[in-house]
Amino acid sequence: MANNHPSRQRKATIVGVPMDLGADRRGVDMGPSVVRIAGLSAKLTELGYTVEDIGNVPVALAEMRRVTDTDARHKYLSEVAKSNEILANHVEAILEQGALPVVLGGDHSIAIGSVAGIAAYYRRRGHRIGIIWIDAHADINTPESSPSGNIHGMPLAVLLGYGPALLTQIGGFAPKVRPEDCAIIGVRQIDDGERQLARQLGLRVYTMRDLDERGMSAVMDEALDLVTRHTIGFHATFDMDFVDPYYAPGVGTPVPGGGTYRESHLAMEKIHDSGNMLSVEMVEINAVLDTHNRTGELGAELLLSALGKKIL
Repeated sequence: MANNHPSRQRKATIVGVPMDLGADRRGVDMGPSVVRIAGLSAKLTELGYTVEDIGNVPVALAEMRRVTDTDARHKYLSEVAKSNEILANHVEAILEQGALPVVLGGDHSIAIGSVAGIAAYYRRRGHRIGIIWIDAHADINTPESSPSGNIHGMPLAVLLGYGPALLTQIGGFAPKVRPEDCAIIGVRQIDDGERQLARQLGLRVYTMRDLDERGMSAVMDEALDLVTRHTIGFHATFDMDFVDPYYAPGVGTPVPGGGTYRESHLAMEKIHDSGNMLSVEMVEINAVLDTHNRTGELGAELLLSALGKKIL
């Protein structure tokens, strides 16, 4: 791998995306704020990073528009697409400046813009990128398969080239990633359409059973090898609903039986130790459902583990 990876630089640029249009439950728009309140910038500075926070990408308010029958299959499509286009441009500019993008969501639809920016930057340099997708859900629904029409259940499908052109064509090309360069870790709730698409594409999905039987360490080693085999590196995106609700109550779509506190940190520590992380993203922290910012603080700590914080 090249020596100019952003993960090997000591400059990090934070960008927030207060997006909640991709989900039915309000509150994830406060995710960037609660992670910042937990002291992310100061703690990154303590780790030796030069940190810049460029603020938030503008996101339309759900109250400004009623969802009509014409967009019930992909709710707030134009608004989600617009914010993701802006995010993609920000992420690409951050990479141009030699910094590591640290993206704070918002619901998981923002991964469309994050990965679009990273993929565009490295595509111009002749490289493919991979994705480590840590999530209780597979997020590979399409408008045709989605039971809800919520775009936060579609971002990985979009990045693989499936879905509305307004989303798949952000940056002017599709797909952003190939199935063989992706690994989804921690899935314990999947829709029928997602299951079919995952099988059709040969997508590597590590369920909670895989983690139970093999352990997080072995799963992460295999996943990291997979996503870097043919790529320059990978984008790491962490949905807080991967974590068991006992540790992370403040998420919009909690699913029992999730990752433990230590499994979550180990995953992020392994990501850092690989040396191949191109960018990192934390999503789906719902402040309205949280208790004393427990989930926001955990989100910040997990990002710090991905960025090099160690016990010793």
